[in-house]
Amino acid sequence: MRSPLVDPVVDWYRVNARTLPWRGPHVSAWAVLVSEIMLQQTPAARVEPVFLTWMNRWPRPVDLAAEPAGEAVRMWAKLGYPRRALRLHECARVIVERHGGDVPSDVETLLTLPGVGAYTARAVAAFAFGRRQPVVDTNVRRVIARAVAGQAAAGPASTTRDLAAVEALLPGDEAEAAEFSIALMELGALICTARTPRCAACPVPACAWLAAGSPAYDGPVTRPQRFAGTDRQVRGLLMDVLRASDGPVTSAELDVAWPDAVQRARALDGLVADGLIELAPGELFALPGQT
Repeated sequence: MRSPLVDPVVDWYRVNARTLPWRGPHVSAWAVLVSEIMLQQTPAARVEPVFLTWMNRWPRPVDLAAEPAGEAVRMWAKLGYPRRALRLHECARVIVERHGGDVPSDVETLLTLPGVGAYTARAVAAFAFGRRQPVVDTNVRRVIARAVAGQAAAGPASTTRDLAAVEALLPGDEAEAAEFSIALMELGALICTARTPRCAACPVPACAWLAAGSPAYDGPVTRPQRFAGTDRQVRGLLMDVLRASDGPVTSAELDVAWPDAVQRARALDGLVADGLIELAPGELFALPGQT
């Protein structure tokens, strides 16, 4: 039975979807993969300029694979979680070495690529290749929680339950299912937002949450992580020094990034352990592959 959400949500999307550089019939599968990895825990507005610069320099996996990993880390700029840049570089190498430079189209093979998890594999299969796959992110979970379950928020994630809930709504046709998947995501990003949902502009014909009187959520919550003063902030400041340099830097250059020597040393050790910074001859530090 066809879900009553499909047609109104897709019709809304066709009129209201944002124009983003990783969407459209002529966008490559590589561009979709790059965008999905960049968009993890990062808003689209922050991703777009970095994505455009990245794709201009490395329009194909083979272009990125030919560069040192440190260049990927440098181009990652301030998107955060820079290990994603290393994984994307490694992913490009695997695509070139094992798949002839072409991004694979099936979920099972996509899952074998470095840095590609369950969400990213399904997103690439759906958005790059038009496959019928349940694609579940925070926005989709929130739309389903409200429109179908009648709850203000989705609560803690459950991969099995969340995939099953979206799978049950997908139309049988692959192209329709792929478009509905991106439409659901866009609806959550623009209309069914976490704090101030624009219910008057929502195309969902019979939202269970509205029908229940928009009750407040009273389930378990996940508190946002603090950033200021954390090792994560210090790691970012140290990486800024490396990205701004044309070559290896001294420990003295890194010292000025953060005043707390103990915390700075801990953050630096973590970056080295993660492969984001390498030790260079002469007690210097460099981006990976640039020693």
